[in-house]
Amino acid sequence: MKNSIKTVAALALLIGLGSTRTHAQVNTGDAQFGVKGGVNFSNMYTEDVDDNNVLTSFNAGVYALLPITDFAAIQAEVLYSRKGSELVYDNAFASGTAKFKLNYIEVPILVKGNITKNLSVHAGPYVAYLIDAEVSGEGTFDGSQSYDNDDFKKFDAGLSAGIGLDFDRVGFGARYNYGLTTVGKERSIAGVEYTVPDGKNSNVSVYMTLKLN
Repeated sequence: MKNSIKTVAALALLIGLGSTRTHAQVNTGDAQFGVKGGVNFSNMYTEDVDDNNVLTSFNAGVYALLPITDFAAIQAEVLYSRKGSELVYDNAFASGTAKFKLNYIEVPILVKGNITKNLSVHAGPYVAYLIDAEVSGEGTFDGSQSYDNDDFKKFDAGLSAGIGLDFDRVGFGARYNYGLTTVGKERSIAGVEYTVPDGKNSNVSVYMTLKLN
């Protein structure tokens, strides 16, 4: 029993010291702020996705980096990011080619780890809010059937992971976003439910960062 108490006390002491050290590092670490922007290569993954349907677009925004230790930090971003794809439909509810351009305000919350002085990796979740959607194409999507923002889910969420090269003022990186929610809302025709678009966001971004402080 005494040994158990000593063990618990020792663990508590170690946790306390570790918390104090981490707290001190967070307080004494220099937070960094900057801007970033780059190119998106986006798609929607379904059961049968064609890589030829990649939509090239852009992303831009701001970031804040809060060091936790010499090797790890929390990075939060607020981005304007255009995603989407060109999808081909041929079924009872929709036919033709549709190009979806979806404009989001995206907020990734990432854990960043430094591998070397200049090389880093990052990963974490993201949430996004749809502010505008544009649909064009042929067949069902040639304008005979209207689509607007209400036909798409307002919120998207997923996972992000990437790699970066960081220098004194500028940095470069690449990231992959894997969406976990279907982009389109369910519709009903003659009592039958269907979803257009029926895919989830998949996006590769290549970007540049500029440190402001």
